[in-house]
Amino acid sequence: MAYQAFLAGLTAVRAPCYVSLVPGILRIRMDHTRVMTRLSAVLVVLFVLGCATSPPVQEMSDARQAIAAAEDADAVRFAPTLLGDARRYLGEAETHIRNRSFNLARTNAIRAKLSAVDALQASQAASQSADN
Repeated sequence: MAYQAFLAGLTAVRAPCYVSLVPGILRIRMDHTRVMTRLSAVLVVLFVLGCATSPPVQEMSDARQAIAAAEDADAVRFAPTLLGDARRYLGEAETHIRNRSFNLARTNAIRAKLSAVDALQASQAASQSADN
């Protein structure tokens, strides 16, 4: 009798979530808005994670173009250390992409680009002073 009164009390109260035990059956009742809110939150988290873990395609392209520009400016002769650093960072970025560590790949691709730009600027400065 007390058990039936307990169950009747649960069904009379419109609680957003409750669990009731009927002999042999487990019932879970959740309010529709609460379910939709939780589902929306999960979808937002998955979307953000999906965006954050995409391969750094643009960063890799930028790094390769910067290295090519530095090589065209004869950075091999005027700034070999900076150009070597850029190539090393690009190689590390490619390794991280193969390992699906996209955040580390992105970081190394940006480092490669910055080192290549430094090599280009050093090469251009050295080339100008050699011409004078």
